[in-house]
Amino acid sequence: MPSSEPVRLGRKRKLSPCPNPLFLCWLTELRDQARERGLKTQHVYQKAISSLKKYPLPLKNGREAKILQNFGDGICKLLDDRLQKHYKEHGTDAPIHSQPRSGALRRRHSQHMASTALPSETPRKSTGKKVGNRIEKGGRKRREYVPQKRSGGYAVLLALYRHCQIPGSKGYLSKLDLQREAQPLCDTSFTVPSLGSKYTAWSSVSTLLQRDLLLKTHNPARYSLTELGMALAQRLGSSDKEGEQQQTSGDQEDVSLGPPATIDLTEDEQEEDWYIKKIGGQQSVEAAMSISGKPQAAGPVMRVADGILLPGGYDIILCVDFIETTGELVLDYVIERKRIDDLCGSIIDGRFREQKFRLKRCGLRRPVYLVEECGSAAAHLSLPESTLQQAIVNTQVVDGFFVKRVQDVRESAAYLTIMTRYLQKLYQRVCLGKERGQEDPACSLLSFAEFNEGAVKNKCQTVREVFARQLMQISGVSGDKAAAILEHYGTVSSLLQAYEQCSSDADREKLLSSVRYGKLKRNIGPALSRTIYQLYSTPGALS
Repeated sequence: MPSSEPVRLGRKRKLSPCPNPLFLCWLTELRDQARERGLKTQHVYQKAISSLKKYPLPLKNGREAKILQNFGDGICKLLDDRLQKHYKEHGTDAPIHSQPRSGALRRRHSQHMASTALPSETPRKSTGKKVGNRIEKGGRKRREYVPQKRSGGYAVLLALYRHCQIPGSKGYLSKLDLQREAQPLCDTSFTVPSLGSKYTAWSSVSTLLQRDLLLKTHNPARYSLTELGMALAQRLGSSDKEGEQQQTSGDQEDVSLGPPATIDLTEDEQEEDWYIKKIGGQQSVEAAMSISGKPQAAGPVMRVADGILLPGGYDIILCVDFIETTGELVLDYVIERKRIDDLCGSIIDGRFREQKFRLKRCGLRRPVYLVEECGSAAAHLSLPESTLQQAIVNTQVVDGFFVKRVQDVRESAAYLTIMTRYLQKLYQRVCLGKERGQEDPACSLLSFAEFNEGAVKNKCQTVREVFARQLMQISGVSGDKAAAILEHYGTVSSLLQAYEQCSSDADREKLLSSVRYGKLKRNIGPALSRTIYQLYSTPGALS
């Protein structure tokens, strides 16, 4: 049996876990500094440390480390700079691939870490600071999070706090209930993203959860306030009440000093109209009250003759709810406000043409379509964007409406405000009356009763009007085409009699093809004429 090798006795030298301990120490310092300051670069340094620990070969400088994963130009340059300083302090022959023999490097590291801390603290003391359920390192006091007023976080905290104040409340709300309660307290929507953004007011809930102000449990989710959130919401609620009290006292002072502005903007209404209110010496605050249906004291009105108002004897007010308004004159301006999603829905169900028809029939000369965008929600509509753009262009070019496009409800309110001021300036020195035969058309206006009679939606209709609406339901039949057919055949009965007098089916199909319509006097054409004949002459279902 061969003799075995002699056993060597002695102490084994502890091998370094990393062949580049100096680089590892420097990266650890950089990571700790970034962590103390709350910088996201701490994760970059941590990834570089993990890659360096896995590399089995020694590195001569920072440039060689670029072959490793997660090592970029920045980290390599930092290592080269630290390496140059190391050579200046210890000489060019100083080892970099072995652990330092003395504790000088560790002492320098401790002194460097201490210099980055606050002056009032020493390196030996614990620099941890507990905030909520988190401990912040470095001893730096983090600024307290307070959401901005009327923001999403502000609304969520205040809505939950008010819910908790209700006797017998459960102390939590579901997502839908919380959104519904918080929406009146927020300036942005909890469901529709802002223009050019993918975030809603609900996105701030993640911040509240991270800062331990909000607690999310169960499935479906239940949201409730933590102790920190309850304290913050209580402070927000108290400051909100103080602000309301100051605003109320300020409003009372304004009323005592003079009448407030008479422009009343309601964003949820679809139609807005301007009307002339005869105030004749009454305060404008009384005229504003008449919009909401409240009684108003009668006052003397300056007149030249019956139905004529002198400058200074009337006021121009934006009217958004005219159900109980009587005895006023209506300016020749009426606005139909349409969100782009509402416009899409009205085109699909046929309301769009019917609304334009009523606006034309109401008797006002200056109809306006206010088209309001709705941000990124427009990408999920039922109709393509090209169809909506074509409908808007047709409304202006073919139907003769003035089209104003805005981005959001704030721009809508701003446009209505500017338009109201413009009309007030335009009519401030004009005598106004009800007679339509005056020399200046701008001075002859409709009464509100006449306007309402022409624009009412569900009024009693004649056989001729019902026949016109039937024709307009056919694809390709516009208002001009329907009006041209009614000039020849005023009712369904007269059209059917004309079909009976034709000798053949071919003549019946071409009966309406030569009817001219519109300003250009174009023919309706044989295809549409055949469709109308099949509709009113086919006994069974249309194929």
